Amino acid sequence: MAEASVLAAPSADLADNSRRAIWAAAIGNLLEWYDFGVYAYLAGLIATKFFPNTDPTASLLAAFAAYGVGFLARPLGGIVIGRLGDTRGRKAALMLTIFLMAFGTVGLGLLPSYEAIGVWAPILLVGLRIVQGLAAGGEWSTSTAFMVEWAPQHRRGLYGSFQQVSTAGGSLLGSAVAAIMTSSLSQAAMLDWGWRVPFLFGVLLLFVGAYLRRNVEETPSYEASRRAVADQPVIAGFPLGALAFGFTIFWTVAYYTLLAWMPSFTQRFAGLTPSEALWSNTIGLIAMVIAVPFWGALSDRIGRKPLLMASAIGIGLLAYPLFSLMTGGTGLALVMPLQILLGILLALYSGAGPAAISEIFPTHLRSTWMSSGYALSVAIFGGFAPFIATWLIQATGSPVSPTYLYLLPAAAISLAVICSLKETAGTKLR
Repeated sequence: MAEASVLAAPSADLADNSRRAIWAAAIGNLLEWYDFGVYAYLAGLIATKFFPNTDPTASLLAAFAAYGVGFLARPLGGIVIGRLGDTRGRKAALMLTIFLMAFGTVGLGLLPSYEAIGVWAPILLVGLRIVQGLAAGGEWSTSTAFMVEWAPQHRRGLYGSFQQVSTAGGSLLGSAVAAIMTSSLSQAAMLDWGWRVPFLFGVLLLFVGAYLRRNVEETPSYEASRRAVADQPVIAGFPLGALAFGFTIFWTVAYYTLLAWMPSFTQRFAGLTPSEALWSNTIGLIAMVIAVPFWGALSDRIGRKPLLMASAIGIGLLAYPLFSLMTGGTGLALVMPLQILLGILLALYSGAGPAAISEIFPTHLRSTWMSSGYALSVAIFGGFAPFIATWLIQATGSPVSPTYLYLLPAAAISLAVICSLKETAGTKLR
């Protein structure tokens, strides 16, 4: 009995460290994605303050273009911070992303408008979005690797899903704060100073996230792989990074089309007021956040691929009819349940996805090449999704054209990648 107690202690300590590490990564991740995503929900106000134009559509396009610029910096952040995560440790990389994101977000909240400093206002705004993009490029994949590497072998789907819970939770928090602000303040007050408040909340990131991440240990998988990082050339991961790139295309297009761009779509074409559009989006995000860990846990039991394929096929085929229904002008009563449905379908991918994409890589290449492949795909296909969707509608005259010209092809590409992958649920992490 004494021997059993001795053997049990390290296991209990490991489980405790694992839970603490997941919480630290998840809360920091939530705050970072709140900071990065709140811009999209306030795009209309930002367009007015920093990109004044007589044509509202042109002004909105400029604001979404600046939103996309932050994504262009993500591949560089993924390469540099991802490599840091493989050579110096996941913890060092995650601390760096916290400081960069806090600086970019609080800076946006303090930035003078075009009326105050002229052309320097949009220039500085783009610069701060680049800083946020560098942080986001390293954050997603490094925090995903951190969570999955701390997970027990048969619970990686569940543990990894908390990466997406915290990512979507950050978007949910941003949407909720924007909704509360627009509901509580007059339009004039929001335009004058209210839009700054959600960005200034980003100062919490520095204190809460940095404190939590300073007090966690490095992952056991990383500690065991230190020699392999030095012994094997980094370029060895390129083919695997290409798979991560293709795997992410549908994920990022669906996420930023169905969530970041949706409030603009429902205001313009579904007859919702600004506050209704944000609240509907918030409810859809809540449904997604609730569903993600259930799908993640299910992927541990039945495999990653069935859930990933169901999400790509379901959204790819249903997006056109669902968006068409929204444009019928029936308002919030129809839009909200449709957003809930889309959120649950996207949760299928987001629940199984973090573990599935992590399991493509060996530990000593995971942070660098998962960051690079994922961030490059997000930069090309996701960051400009609101811009591309707005442009497609203007070019075609059809409010539902993004569903069949952008979302459906993205689903087809990622589906082909998923079919080529081996099932990795329950296997030993390399």
